[in-house]
Amino acid sequence: MSSSMLNNSVSITVSDDEPDEFANKLRARARRKRKKIGLRGKSGFSHIVLKKLLRWWPVLLFLLAAGLLIFEASRIGRRPSSRVKNSNPVTGNKLDKVVEKKPPTNLNRLDPVTHVVHGVREPCLKLLPAKELEHLDFPMDKVPDDPIKRVVYITEANPASVDDGMPFEKHSEASRFNLFTGNQTLKQRDESFKVKGVDASINCGFYSEKGGFRISVEDRSYMESCKAVVSTCAFGGGDDLYQPIGMSESSLKKVCFVAFWDEITLASQEADGHKVGDDHYIGKWRIIRVKNLPFSDQRLNGKIPKMLAHRLFPNSRYSIWVDSKSQLRRDPLGVLEALLWRSNSVLAISEHGARSSVYDEAKAVVKKNKATPEEVAVQLAQYRQDGLPEDKRFNGKKALAEASIIVREHTPSTNLFMCLWFNEVVRFTSRDQLSFPYVLWRFKEFRNINMFPVCTRKDLVNSMGHIRKAKPLTS
Repeated sequence: MSSSMLNNSVSITVSDDEPDEFANKLRARARRKRKKIGLRGKSGFSHIVLKKLLRWWPVLLFLLAAGLLIFEASRIGRRPSSRVKNSNPVTGNKLDKVVEKKPPTNLNRLDPVTHVVHGVREPCLKLLPAKELEHLDFPMDKVPDDPIKRVVYITEANPASVDDGMPFEKHSEASRFNLFTGNQTLKQRDESFKVKGVDASINCGFYSEKGGFRISVEDRSYMESCKAVVSTCAFGGGDDLYQPIGMSESSLKKVCFVAFWDEITLASQEADGHKVGDDHYIGKWRIIRVKNLPFSDQRLNGKIPKMLAHRLFPNSRYSIWVDSKSQLRRDPLGVLEALLWRSNSVLAISEHGARSSVYDEAKAVVKKNKATPEEVAVQLAQYRQDGLPEDKRFNGKKALAEASIIVREHTPSTNLFMCLWFNEVVRFTSRDQLSFPYVLWRFKEFRNINMFPVCTRKDLVNSMGHIRKAKPLTS
């Protein structure tokens, strides 16, 4: 029985080399459970993105650079400003005025400007020590050695006649002469450069009481009291007013600081919060309000206080003109001593930094759209006809001046020189750099001029540049 049972049994051979199918299935299931479907999906997506990036990275880089460039360009073009709407007191129209808020970077800077002389660094402007400046006064015993003793200004009682060959209408329209300037003829222009004896006569503004540039009786009385003056102007709301710095107490007591404003500038400055006090002052500046400006060209109106200080301040012996784009930062009495008295000069003006020839300057004026090619051509044609050479130096002086600062003693010669210069900018273009070399060359009797270098000008003022474009007169 036991034998049959043994014979009926089935033997199953198990080998270590053959895998257990059941165990394999269990292990496979276990492995499948450990795998995460999510990871497989993310890995595939990342792989696709990586392939796209590798393929299109130049395009993406270009788009990124272009976007950055557009962003930076928009920042440069967008300047912070505020719009103030007010009425033009001249026309009554609404002004939409953009007030620039970008502060000047060199405002109130007092550090000296220096240059190297024979290997040694020196200040460009050598002023007296502070203690000496406080005790500085005008040299009362100084008598200028002037070949001209008197300048006679042509008045309404002694009017100019019109050139025989040029009708008055054509002459007036072409030259911009009017009741303020008087109608100087070409013959009178030529004669005004020829000084005969000790007297000279010339048209020099204020030709008629109806000519414009009206100033109140109170302001005119103040101007007549000035013995020395620092002046500037802003017509058409062009520039802000910068307070002079580096002043001695002596200068603040003895020198007038006068800023000429028209109605447009007055309104725009008051809209900005710069109101004139009841005493007519803003800081150190006495504000002189001018009505009825004689020219439609605001640049030409600005030449009146710039060039005719001797007519505006008849009792002043010295004047310093500072363009509205600049901040005076040196003591006026110290400047007079350094640039006039020390060198025995009667006129000090800075050399032009970029050019030396009037003909080169004319090309630059046209290129920069400072004047039309036609009016510049008329001026140069007249100068060539008169024989103006292309020399870059006259009497040892550089021919071209920068003219943003003018320091002078009011002598008959300097007064005549400024009248001659003013008549040239009225007759031709308002770019006074073009006419200065001509007047300097033509007025051969004029001496004792100090053409100081550019670095001295930079030490005299902080230059801000023009803040905004002046508004032209519309009526």
